[in-house]
Amino acid sequence: MAATDHDTTASVEEVRTLAAARRIEAIAGIEITAVEDGRDIHVLGYFFNPSDISLAAFLAEQRLIRVHRVQAIAARLSALGMPLDLSAALAAAGQHTGRAIGRPQVARAMVDAGHVTSTREAFDVWLGRDRPAFVPRSGPTPEAVIGTIQRAGGLASLAHPGRTAIDGRIPALRDAGLDALEVYHSDHDAAASERYRRLADDLGLLMTGGSDYHGDPSHGVPLGTSPLPREAWRHLRAARNRHGGA
Repeated sequence: MAATDHDTTASVEEVRTLAAARRIEAIAGIEITAVEDGRDIHVLGYFFNPSDISLAAFLAEQRLIRVHRVQAIAARLSALGMPLDLSAALAAAGQHTGRAIGRPQVARAMVDAGHVTSTREAFDVWLGRDRPAFVPRSGPTPEAVIGTIQRAGGLASLAHPGRTAIDGRIPALRDAGLDALEVYHSDHDAAASERYRRLADDLGLLMTGGSDYHGDPSHGVPLGTSPLPREAWRHLRAARNRHGGA
């Protein structure tokens, strides 16, 4: 298993320790946000060195971008009549703990303030793309994120392609070094998983899988949804040293 937090490796060692106590193999994982044409494209990383200095500097910049975006979203929500107290979350993100902040924390604050009944509603009605409180992100390209993960020794996988809907870009990303495709995901039905399984095979890409749980039951996704089939895991694990990873 791996916990793939956005733009931070802060949980990697804790997850490894807790998993080992339960005889579970845990590997380093992360989800990094890239930006293309004003939209988010998420790239997963596995088997990288979480102590890599260049990766740490890159992620620190990513988290600063996140803070500025959350502040802009909060200002927009306030103008829409939904003021939020995000001081504690912003203070935690400002400390040197590696903690990232993003729209999920805003969504939880909206629930706590009584503006919405669930984080899913927060995204669907207010925070999602083209919704009233959506603020576009700035950041690195997918190709730059792929390179960053690989220079830290990791394998790079395109997250939830069925949600991102950039199928036409996947061959070019493969040519840029993309290692894998997240075939199994909580937003992929059986037909979508089969489609991306075939695409991964056609392009010679490895396969990954994940629940995208977000640590929040009200988000509507159970923990452990969409596990990676054993054979696909064996192929992924066998490739762990491709870029010098552990």
